[in-house]
Amino acid sequence: MKLSDLALSSVKAKLSSTGIVFKVGFSTVCLKSTLPNVASNLLKFYPYNELLTGDDFVDFFVTLDCDLIRRWYKPQVNFSFDGHYPFKPLPQDQAFAMFEWSFNWVIAHHSHQYLVIHSAVLEKNGKALIFPGTPGSGKSTLCAALVGRGWRLLSDEMALVDRVTGLLQPIPRPISLKNESIGIIKEFVPEFAIGEPVKDTAKGTVAHVCVPESSVLANDDLVYPSAVIFPKYKNDVDTTLIPITKGVGFMNVAENSFNYNVLGEQGFDALSSLVDRCDFYEFEYQNLDEAIALFNEMVS
Repeated sequence: MKLSDLALSSVKAKLSSTGIVFKVGFSTVCLKSTLPNVASNLLKFYPYNELLTGDDFVDFFVTLDCDLIRRWYKPQVNFSFDGHYPFKPLPQDQAFAMFEWSFNWVIAHHSHQYLVIHSAVLEKNGKALIFPGTPGSGKSTLCAALVGRGWRLLSDEMALVDRVTGLLQPIPRPISLKNESIGIIKEFVPEFAIGEPVKDTAKGTVAHVCVPESSVLANDDLVYPSAVIFPKYKNDVDTTLIPITKGVGFMNVAENSFNYNVLGEQGFDALSSLVDRCDFYEFEYQNLDEAIALFNEMVS
């Protein structure tokens, strides 16, 4: 049973009582909330995710609810994880964005069976590419464009590298677009289901893209990474893919990892195996069509 099999009224009722229990990648999440926009956004952005029962084991218990102190005047939303409140409240119209950002934090800090790398991960023809990204790199824009041209999304936010096998664990969730990227992707992939932009967040204006059903249904299809590509969007540049050494690649991936230092020797071993398996590149681009053509050729 999928989330989309429920009516909005049922989603609201479950969220405000026992919670909605659903699969997200490798994990099972129980989400509770009394906020109406959380229910509607959950249906909009997670329609293909498997709906579970309260009898299933739950990895993460999370809650989004109104801040009681500011319930009537400029209402705010609080995020809690296992009864703890790791973040300050945000304006209530940012509730779904807060869920996405906070859930990134939950996964990154509580999934040490994996080496967790801040990156987009996409696959085509059995070959997965990892795109680590810093703010302004154009990672999410490139990710959304590739998904819009038939690539499978494993994640827009993090590569989960199994420390034992080296396989990538998919965790397909909504793609987060910011500022100018929203208009670019709306024009580039007009058929995408994109949420209403939320303005004045800490990251500027934010909108989310619903993951295609094919990516969600392929959640159990694990793949090995074949290349790590460090993207950089620049105005007025030619599309350029430049090989870099594995030593430089190792250091750059370590800097983009959420838990490399936490894992210690196990993190070093997992990253070393990734480096042995992958080629490494720096990538500059402006034209999305040229970028997609280049990566299609790489995996053909």
